[in-house]
Order: sequence, then structure tokens, then C-alpha cells
Amino acid sequence: MVTAPLAHDDVLVLDYLAALWAAAGDLPPETRDDLMNTVAGYIAMRRDLADDPSRVLSRLGPPEELVAAVLRSGTPTHLRLPMPASAVVPVSHPGGSERVAIGLLTGGAVVLPLVGQAAGLLVATVSPGWSPVQKAAAWLLVTGPLAGALLFLAMLGGVSLFSGLSFLVLYAAACTGSIAAGLTLRGTARLPQP
Repeated sequence: MVTAPLAHDDVLVLDYLAALWAAAGDLPPETRDDLMNTVAGYIAMRRDLADDPSRVLSRLGPPEELVAAVLRSGTPTHLRLPMPASAVVPVSHPGGSERVAIGLLTGGAVVLPLVGQAAGLLVATVSPGWSPVQKAAAWLLVTGPLAGALLFLAMLGGVSLFSGLSFLVLYAAACTGSIAAGLTLRGTARLPQP
């Protein structure tokens, strides 16, 4: 059986992986396998992007340094693969539930105060498009100005909470906070990671 000789680029990659395997001999077997899989995946991904394995290998650094970094603190951060573009929703095109939440927070706050905001916050809370921190920020942006307006009116003392001025102040605070939350969430919508 005759096989074709390997291309120079393939020889470079195989030599690097062999050197890494030898340098990682003192690592526990699971850690060694994880490192080899991570590095091989990194090379494959970057090689598809750059088509020059020597640049990819130089960016990885010497195998001994990679193993030393793993011994110190786990897989080095520069081996993290880039997030695929399909995992991010463009800012102008959030998903279905994200659109509903943003619409309820912005337009619903003006048309149906409190009801639109509550529905928008509930939809945003169960949506996979935002992190827990972004959801908490939305809740704070919606409820904060309303609570501040209530506190302000309570401090005035002479203004009845049932007067026209009080309703206007509360309505303005509720709308402002809700619209700010909707616009903030609109700029940060993401699809869930697999």
C-alpha cells in the first residue's frame, strides 16, 4: 500500500501535536486528553480562518509553555475558540419573545401603564435571549424610577397621591424607566448557547 506524502503544513501540525503530547506526559490522563482536544480544535478552527498553520502554531506558543500554563491554572485563555457568528442575534433582529418583551416595555408602557410593563418584564424574564444580570437590570430600570417618584411624592407631603400632578409624575417615571429598559434589552439580545 502506497500513501501520498503529507503536505508541509500537515507535518508542522502533527509535529506540534506530538511535541505537546510528549510535554504533557506528567499531566493526569483526563487533563492531557482535554488539552490535546482543545489544541487540536483550536488549530482546526484557526487554520480554516487563516490557512497558515505556522502562524497558528506560533500564536499557541511552545508546547512546554502550554503545559506549564495548564499546570498553573487550567486551559490558557488564548485557546478559547471564537464564538460562532450564528450565536449572536444582530441588534436590529432580536428573536420572537425578545421582540415581544421589548415592544411591551417600550410601547406597552405608554399605552397600558403597569400592565404593559409587567407583561414585558415577565416575557423578558423567561426569555433565553438575555443573561440574568441583563434581566435584573431591566427590572431595576422599570421599578427604580417608579419607586423614586413615589418616594419623591411622599417627601413632598403636601401633594396628595391621588392628585393629577401625582399621576402625571408617576406616569412619566414609569414610562421613562420602562422605555430605558426596553432600549437597553434591545441592544443586548443574544440567542442561547448550545
